[in-house]
Amino acid sequence: MTVERRRIIVSGRVQGVGFRWFVRDVADELGLAGWVRNLPDGRTVEVLAEGPAAQLERLMEAVRRGPPGSYVAGCTETADPGSEPLSGFEITR
Repeated sequence: MTVERRRIIVSGRVQGVGFRWFVRDVADELGLAGWVRNLPDGRTVEVLAEGPAAQLERLMEAVRRGPPGSYVAGCTETADPGSEPLSGFEITR
């Protein structure tokens, strides 16, 4: 099993609607490691996730959909070379 790491930037109505908790719950269900945080612009969330490619794709599908009350206007994903393995999935500030 190959482990990959991806950085995801999500914009739209994604702050103040439970988006970070939604991402954490999905990542936990998928067995992914990493973190999610609001960015200071008030309309963007950043996710760093690590795990098998298939599970990362499932996370991306969920992120594009978002929780009820959210609206995802844009979503970009890039590979992240990170050198240290991640453990657990948390909400950071």
